[in-house]
Amino acid sequence: RNNLSGSVPSEIWELTNLEILKVSHNNLSGSVPSEVGKLTNLENLYVSWNGLSGSVPSEVGELTNLVEIFVSGNDLNGTIPDELYHL
Repeated sequence: RNNLSGSVPSEIWELTNLEILKVSHNNLSGSVPSEVGKLTNLENLYVSWNGLSGSVPSEVGELTNLVEIFVSGNDLNGTIPDELYHL
């Protein structure tokens, strides 16, 4: 826990060599943007227990190295993108 608040900075989505994004248990708000698909080396995405809203974007399915994704404890809605089932 880092007590981060506000939206995830847009600069994060430019870190294409990032392998782990772990920002769980903070006060982040906004949505998981489609730009998450730019993190092509991402293996672990931990954004649980924040105040994120909206849906998980289908671009998560572009993360072919993704091993784990944790999004619980947010205000997310919608269905799990079909693309995640093909990773």
